[in-house]
Amino acid sequence: MLLAHPVVLEDLLERYKTLALLRADQGSAESRQAYEDVAYSLCLATGTSDIDAAVVAAGHRLPGARTMDDSLLSADESLLSA
Repeated sequence: MLLAHPVVLEDLLERYKTLALLRADQGSAESRQAYEDVAYSLCLATGTSDIDAAVVAAGHRLPGARTMDDSLLSADESLLSA
């Protein structure tokens, strides 16, 4: 599988988060289309078919993402490291 460059992933992720924050999916036809386009592109760039999985996958592929990642720890172990 081809992997998107981290700069591309970062840009797509930032655009998606911005559009989601602005609730573009509930706006005009143009804003809904922009939201759908960036969501589709993010899924394509991460090799996923679900936007939630794409956001997680993109986050894990960005530089420095794994330095403080505790997603594999249970809730009790996460509390110990805080």
